[in-house]
Amino acid sequence: MRDDTLITAYDRRIASVPHTVVLQPTSFCNLDCTYCYLPDRERRSTMTPDVAEAVVLSVSEITDAGPDRRVDVIWHAGEPLALGRRRFADLLESFEVLRQAGRVHHYVQTNATLITDSWCEFLTRYGFRVGVSIDGPAALNVQRVDRAGRPTFSRTIRGIEHLRQAGIGFSGIAVVTADSITRPEPLLDFLARLGCHTAGLNIEEAEGVNTARQQPTLRQATEFWQRTIAWSRRNPGLIIRELARLGDYLALNRTGLGHEWGQRLIDPIPTIAANGDVTLLSPELSGITDPRYDDFRAGNIRDQTLTSILAQAHRLTYVQEFLSGLDRCEATCAFFDFCQGAQAGNRYFENGRLDTTETNYCRTSRQALITALSDTVREEHAA
Repeated sequence: MRDDTLITAYDRRIASVPHTVVLQPTSFCNLDCTYCYLPDRERRSTMTPDVAEAVVLSVSEITDAGPDRRVDVIWHAGEPLALGRRRFADLLESFEVLRQAGRVHHYVQTNATLITDSWCEFLTRYGFRVGVSIDGPAALNVQRVDRAGRPTFSRTIRGIEHLRQAGIGFSGIAVVTADSITRPEPLLDFLARLGCHTAGLNIEEAEGVNTARQQPTLRQATEFWQRTIAWSRRNPGLIIRELARLGDYLALNRTGLGHEWGQRLIDPIPTIAANGDVTLLSPELSGITDPRYDDFRAGNIRDQTLTSILAQAHRLTYVQEFLSGLDRCEATCAFFDFCQGAQAGNRYFENGRLDTTETNYCRTSRQALITALSDTVREEHAA
């Protein structure tokens, strides 16, 4: 296919400038959750300051390119706080000029088990927004165990208490498994009491090394979202990420601006591993070995800037496949107007390729949500 044709296809779907950059400062995690998708969570590979400095150079280039440009830097992967405060500070210092100028916002996704008062001071000093991974009360959090198989609930709660005492707001992200999907109310009641300002509900996905566990079904997910919608109406104080996204979509359609939803381009989400390798479209693809796609590497941040890497992204086999898959989704799926296509990682892990269409992720996280809302409205009209 001609290069200009590939560029046109890419530009139609994917933003040329990222809003989000994911950094993986260490592959290691101090937990061993039963559903974890990370292949290298036992390795203690750590990012070095030269990689962080290369990222800063790229982010500076991106934010220099236009007024009010900002990049959200999300520190993710294993457990970022396992890096330790000194090493983490070594990575953060090079971002300080950009952060203080408002051109970078730091986010960290953590299991909170390592958070202490000293960590709270650290997070405050560098202006972190904090996300905590917790699956609900102790009875629903049993999949989150340490390397000795022991429950970690009390340690996570202790870390959250440190955040609350320090006045640090946080969001919550819960993985909803086949075991817990029938119990949305205890989960949501718990998250509301916990004090998080928003909650994300990630229905368990088959990805990375997590491919053998039973996944929630479409029927289970539809009931889960219907009960979640009902709970949210009774408890409007907690913002549920997925319902907020659906609300944005409906609001645009109600005001005659529905076309704007479809015009929103996909963030390429450059994900930078500890060694500087860059993966696009889905952080879950980082560290995956597959020679067909050159292990999903788009380049290395020490050799090229993100601007340069993204300028060549249309030539990557897995990106081309993903774009073909999106075209097929748009042509065949009744839910595409809202969904805008399944995530790249889900296509690969579930179907083995990225030019495929429907995934269980589509069914449980997008189709079930729309169906649940439709069923709710229909039942209310019939009452």
